[in-house]
Amino acid sequence: MRSLPPFLTAALFAALSATGALAQPAAPAKPAPTLPASGLPGHEVSPVTVFPSTAAPKIVKSYPAADQALQAGILVLTVTFDQPMVKTGFDFGWAAGSPKLACLKTPRLLDDNKTFVLLCTSEPQKTYHLTFNAQTQGGFVNVAEHRADPATLSFTTTDGDGAEDIHQAMKNASLRPIDLPIQDSPEPPPEPAKQP
Repeated sequence: MRSLPPFLTAALFAALSATGALAQPAAPAKPAPTLPASGLPGHEVSPVTVFPSTAAPKIVKSYPAADQALQAGILVLTVTFDQPMVKTGFDFGWAAGSPKLACLKTPRLLDDNKTFVLLCTSEPQKTYHLTFNAQTQGGFVNVAEHRADPATLSFTTTDGDGAEDIHQAMKNASLRPIDLPIQDSPEPPPEPAKQP
């Protein structure tokens, strides 16, 4: 095999070097150092949920409306707040001297996350004065755990010819069939199978 003239060897070497064909294999890159899940070496960080600051929730709508007169009977009381609320927080009661509605113990938060519904029965010829968040702690709170402003609601009943069933009471309150004011109770855990 004949060798190439020196000027061609130099030209070929320069061309191959420029295209990278003669490049030496690069050294393997060092792996980046790994950090613990907290992002800082040697420090553990607890998960934290940060909520934006919010104004105190306010009731913007109710049924019955303030000072409304309605027929006595089965009633689905509704209160709607101006922002999403936590379903487990509530505080409703009656002002001093007010007759009490016969109500279920727990209101239900609807899927708009702002409206609570409560199934009650009212009596004829009464004036009811309800309170919301009258206690100093707990009660209705928004998703940022900011407590709703205390509020009151007064309404009167006339004769006893109001709703006689829950479906008519829901219609009176402009609720949909899926807005039943009754919480589904959780299914009890299955009993363990007995061994023979």
